[in-house]
Amino acid sequence: MFVKILKSKLHRATVTDTKLHYPGSIAIDPALMEAAGILLYESVLVADLNNGYRLETYVVPAEPNSRQVVIMGAAAQLIKPKDIVIIMSFGFFTPDEAKDFKPKVVVLGKNNKIKDNG
Repeated sequence: MFVKILKSKLHRATVTDTKLHYPGSIAIDPALMEAAGILLYESVLVADLNNGYRLETYVVPAEPNSRQVVIMGAAAQLIKPKDIVIIMSFGFFTPDEAKDFKPKVVVLGKNNKIKDNG
């Protein structure tokens, strides 16, 4: 049996832009992806602190070192620029693996600068 637990997250990211007419995904600065251990095309859950919406999508890279977080596709109807979001990735672990696993939590501040790279 496997359990699904939090693998990593970008906490309090600021959405920098939206692009409605795009097949769908979230673009994240590769430096932020690397800091959180989020992989290209990985499935993520996005929770919007401004309005409570939650949605699942996949990650593509934004411009390197831009600190961009861009919501694309239909999700742009729900999440707007300047909204604060939590971007979470999950993994499947055996109960024994899960006991000792600690998620990677990256807290972002103003302009999506890393405040805490726990």
